[in-house]
Amino acid sequence: MAAKHTALIVGVGASEGVGAATARRFAREGFHVAVVGRTAAKVDEVAAEIRAAGGSAEALVGDAAVEADAARFVAAADAQNTLLVVVQNAGSNRRDSILELQRADFEQLWREHCLGGFLIGREAARRMVPRGSGSIFFTGASGSLRGKAGFAAFAAAKAGLRAVAQSMARELGPRGIHVAHVVVDGGIGGARLLGRAPQLRDERGPDGLLSYEAIADTYWQLHAQHRSAWTHEIDLRPWIESF
Repeated sequence: MAAKHTALIVGVGASEGVGAATARRFAREGFHVAVVGRTAAKVDEVAAEIRAAGGSAEALVGDAAVEADAARFVAAADAQNTLLVVVQNAGSNRRDSILELQRADFEQLWREHCLGGFLIGREAARRMVPRGSGSIFFTGASGSLRGKAGFAAFAAAKAGLRAVAQSMARELGPRGIHVAHVVVDGGIGGARLLGRAPQLRDERGPDGLLSYEAIADTYWQLHAQHRSAWTHEIDLRPWIESF
């Protein structure tokens, strides 16, 4: 049966990551999936994997923090099937002393997380509000809630995104749009982290790092919630993580 709805997943990198896992999760539920990233080879690989497994997917390349790109992604996702779900997962991290942090680097993280989230969320809402339904979800972090030493740029960007998500939820919820913010508190056992520090898998032990597939399941569960009991914010962490 042909897909009737589209899920737009923004911020898809390696196959072993949250974006790719979320795309696969929605594809298994019968969605056509539009996977978005800045590296063509990575999004092409993820889209090909989904199609090889019997799903429906397309790859889109660009930068969600660029207004024209954000509008293009949403328009493409809504072109053949109704855009029903958007997951904004884009953005990187960096560690700098506040004494050494450069203005350009601070601004770049704000653009990736906060501005990109706003642009994607706004463009999606413009499509969804007239229909009275849809889900817009944002990937947050522990930095969304507190600023640690060395992470001023990341914390400012993530806290700003959280505020955007809250404002959107309060405005759009009564109009039928489910807006949720997912706080990911801990290391994710994917290619990005383990590529830099493979020893963490053994150091943390079984289930000591967040499973990207389990995070993807949470996004699906949020979308499947009945509107009488919507979650706006949820925090995810490994069972051994202190908080």
